[in-house]
Amino acid sequence: MENKKATKLIESIVKDLESNQIITDDVVEMVKQLRPFAVEESLPVVAKTLRLVYEHIKENEVFAIPIPQDEPLTDEETGEEGEAYEIITGSDSLLYLINLIKKSENPANKIEIREYNRKMEAFAE
Repeated sequence: MENKKATKLIESIVKDLESNQIITDDVVEMVKQLRPFAVEESLPVVAKTLRLVYEHIKENEVFAIPIPQDEPLTDEETGEEGEAYEIITGSDSLLYLINLIKKSENPANKIEIREYNRKMEAFAE
């Protein structure tokens, strides 16, 4: 996001999540305040993500969406899959998502942001 106020809000969210390790009402309010900047900058995927985030937290009182994981590696000789990844949710997952949003112009980040959207929509069903 380009807007200086939006960037400052993102930094405040990151700082709050890093220091508190929990999702506070302040974080939810800042996410709500960030959404109009995404709309203004014509970032529909980010705007949708921010809306889904605060709706998800309001509904569930926690951010239950895990960080998207890469596929487990498969051993070429044995064909066995590697160990499963640790599922990370809560403030760590939200912090990861906010950092993706911070650099949402990156194509790889946009893919992961869309994955978060799919997971939040599926969770809501």
